[in-house]
Amino acid sequence: MITTFMILLAVFGGAMLSVQAAINGQLGSQVGVFKSAFLTFSVGALITALLIFYFEPKHSLTLLDVPKWQLLGAFCGVPYIVVMVLAVQRIGTAVATVAVIFGQLLMSMLIDNFGWLNNEALPFSIERFAALICLGIALYFIYSSSKTMQPKAEKVSDLKPLK
Repeated sequence: MITTFMILLAVFGGAMLSVQAAINGQLGSQVGVFKSAFLTFSVGALITALLIFYFEPKHSLTLLDVPKWQLLGAFCGVPYIVVMVLAVQRIGTAVATVAVIFGQLLMSMLIDNFGWLNNEALPFSIERFAALICLGIALYFIYSSSKTMQPKAEKVSDLKPLK
């Protein structure tokens, strides 16, 4: 039961990343990529600080006590946000999101297989390889179908109000 809940929670998290990418793509085209990224991290930091203050249980170690390489994970979100703000404007939310998931799947399989970053090694299998191939095929079809679509003449947001 808990595994199913965690999978559903992860699917929800992924859905929110797609919503975030679509919104940030629009915002980035109007105010700039880095301002959009700054807003994302500023609001995220504020909300996370409140969650820590009210809900985080006490731990035996602090951020200053852990191995320093573990702090590098904080830098990994910046390229994601910046790349998505740029990519969504040019290739659309679906293509950008599937491409990110493809990259996540590929890297996570390497981390699992080799036990990198102190993770338990989970050997590569033909099933995992098939999943990677299927996602690559999905990326190809989503990308090629979006290339063939004709752009709409006007979006609702482009229409001028009547006087």
